[in-house]
Amino acid sequence: MNSIQISKRLSLKRLSAAVASVCALAAVSALAQAQDVVKIGYSGPLSGGAALYGKNVLDGMNMAAAEANATGFEVAGKKYKVEIVGLDDKYNPSETAINAQRLVQEHKTPVILVPHSGGIFALQTTNEAQKFLVLAYSSVPQITARNNKLTLRIPPEFTSYIEPFIRHAMGKYGKTVAVADADHDYAKAWNTAFKPAWEAAGGKIVADNPMSYNRATDFYSGVSRVLAAKPEVMFVGGASEPTGLVIKQARELGFKGGFIIIDQAKMDEIAKVTGGYGPLEGSIGVLPLVDDSVPESKAFVERYRKVYPGRDPSSEVSLNYSAVHAALLAMKLAGNVTDATLIRAQLDKAYKTLPPALNPNMIDGVDAKGGSTADTRVAVVEGGKIKEVKLSSIK
Repeated sequence: MNSIQISKRLSLKRLSAAVASVCALAAVSALAQAQDVVKIGYSGPLSGGAALYGKNVLDGMNMAAAEANATGFEVAGKKYKVEIVGLDDKYNPSETAINAQRLVQEHKTPVILVPHSGGIFALQTTNEAQKFLVLAYSSVPQITARNNKLTLRIPPEFTSYIEPFIRHAMGKYGKTVAVADADHDYAKAWNTAFKPAWEAAGGKIVADNPMSYNRATDFYSGVSRVLAAKPEVMFVGGASEPTGLVIKQARELGFKGGFIIIDQAKMDEIAKVTGGYGPLEGSIGVLPLVDDSVPESKAFVERYRKVYPGRDPSSEVSLNYSAVHAALLAMKLAGNVTDATLIRAQLDKAYKTLPPALNPNMIDGVDAKGGSTADTRVAVVEGGKIKEVKLSSIK
């Protein structure tokens, strides 16, 4: 072997060593980068009749993550990137359970947010054993009644709305009601609480016909069936878009009474389907975020409009935005980004110390069972306009 061949062989060895060194460094760097990402999971409807509802939830989560990344997210002296991993479950609890397994096993998410009670209940059967925290966007009381140690119920319980909603509707229209809300688990929970309360107040249920809001696109037959009983009030609600269609078709079929709208449906989004607030005259429901006069809420609306031009945020956006910020702050307080038990233990303090700008719905804290607490806000439609009212003022 001559000197030129020896030189070439040495050069090849050096090149191979250099390539191996670069590859090793790249592998180490990639591993370090993977370890420096905090992933929060989402499983909810991103297709079907509730797609807008699910997208609103996911938008709020992504907005919070983007803000955390922009300002820098650091826990116990280590910097992390926050990532939201969103999966479509089509509002189907069995799909939610499958998605949760993917999120935990493939993405190592210590926290998963689910925006429907059926999916939440499905995850509560396994989350304590698998040690992931469920952020439950549903106001069903049973979520916290189960005493699951790794659950946060994001909105306050819906039961606080029922009696004042009934007082308003009976006082303005009368004592006969037709039940025409959705047929998913959350609406069923509302039904279970609403119907005995209506009858206890001296009212009569003249029709009871829940409909598949998340699958149907035409409700004329179902609405006609309940209107044949000549109700003075209709009890409606599910995702906002199908709720708007139910209300619109009820008016087209000649219904002149009022609507009680469950808190999942948002009046401002319903109005986009009905062509304004006129068809909602006499309705009572939750106060739209865009009509909230609180400075923090108004500031949040403006920030959202800059991020998503041409769109307005609903409370699904803002409450889940705050839930992600609260979860991230709880990680900081716990000094840990993976232990769901430590993170859950800090959620009350996290909500109490969140800057007002990050808590536009003014959640006060978290009770011992994992339920958030806040002063609920409602609205009525009078003269074709939204009017905020206090629950205590409804006679």
